[in-house]
Amino acid sequence: MRFEVTSPYDAKSKVYEGMIITYKITPLLGIKMNWMTEITHVKEQQYFVDEQRFGPYALWHHEHHFKEIKGGVQMTDILNYAVPYGIIGRLSNKLLVGNKIKKIFQYREKAINKMFGVYRHQA
Repeated sequence: MRFEVTSPYDAKSKVYEGMIITYKITPLLGIKMNWMTEITHVKEQQYFVDEQRFGPYALWHHEHHFKEIKGGVQMTDILNYAVPYGIIGRLSNKLLVGNKIKKIFQYREKAINKMFGVYRHQA
């Protein structure tokens, strides 16, 4: 899935409640779509939540949690989403969408590990 941020946001931008982020995504079959999320909750250095305002999902609620631990920061995602179109959407989720989302988060984990290193528990 291709994923391009189109709003004036970069890694140095501070996340704030009400922030709108727009994207161009290609979720299936090379079809480009617009996607818009809003940052709805922020507790600095603890968590933030993004929710879809416009896009391919019937529901998208994504929590990003951060916890300081010995040797670094633990990052945890909690994602609740739903695919539209009733039974056809549920079937496409089982066959395609769920696996694509899983791969996106696996890719993100690898990218973060590449940037910051893999955490090794120290006894």
